[in-house]
This record gives sequence, C-alpha cells and structure tokens, in this order.
Amino acid sequence: MTRDFALLVGLIATSAVFGMTQSTGRDADNAARSAIRKVIDDQQAAWNRKDLEGFMSGYWNSPELTFFSGARESKGWQAALDRYKKNYQGAGHEMGRLEFANLRIEMLGPNAAFVRGEFHLTMGDGKKPQGLFTLIFRKFPEGWKIVHDHSAGE
Repeated sequence: MTRDFALLVGLIATSAVFGMTQSTGRDADNAARSAIRKVIDDQQAAWNRKDLEGFMSGYWNSPELTFFSGARESKGWQAALDRYKKNYQGAGHEMGRLEFANLRIEMLGPNAAFVRGEFHLTMGDGKKPQGLFTLIFRKFPEGWKIVHDHSAGE
C-alpha cells in the first residue's frame, strides 16, 4: 500500500511539474507575441506621424537585414531607410496613412517568430495601395527586431 501511495504521489508531482512547464512556455510565448505586436504598432504610429527613422527602429539595424519585394532582394538597414525616404518623402511622393491588419504571430522558438499580415495605405488622392507581408523577427538584447521582410502589394 505504501509503495502504491508513493507511486501516486510521484505521478501527481510529475503531472504538476509538466503542467507548470507548459504554462510557463505559453506565458513566454504570449509575452513575446505582445512585445512583437508592440513593435508593429509602434511602426504603424511612426509611419502615420511621418517618422521614417521611428518606423525603421523596428528593423534590425544591420547590413544583413533583408527585404524581398516583387522579384527584387535588397539588403541593409540604411539602404532600406534611403529607399523609404526616396519613395515616400521624395518630391511628388507622400507617405499616406498606414494600417496593419490580420496579424498572425507564430513563435518559432523563444528567440524567433514568423509574422503574416496585411498592409493598407490610404493616400491623400484617395488611392489605397495594399498588400501582404511576411516578417521574420529575432529577439536581441535590445528587444524584438525584424530581420527579414517580404512584402507584396498591388
């Protein structure tokens, strides 16, 4: 009887530890998703106040940052900022109002995530460019940053 009782206590303890580990993992994933969502929300707010440097703060500031758009690949944080300035703040261009929608954040591990969503721009002339994107986020000591952006718009 004592052996059965000890076995029962052991099973209960193992189940409790396993349940706590699963709960802790879910809590960590939820915290990471919230932090990633904040990066994206902060980018949207920066864009809408026409702050491209603030928008770019969500990206990994590295020459290894990659962007895929159409059939083109480009690399580097500074090159991306320069491209955004030329295309959205250059003569005859406007930034419009940005909205991200239908975000889906999938954790790939404790330090990486895959994000899918839509972007919608509303321009002053009434045009509404929109498209889809996929982002790869990586966790750095300074927080979550986009290391790869693949966007396709119409």
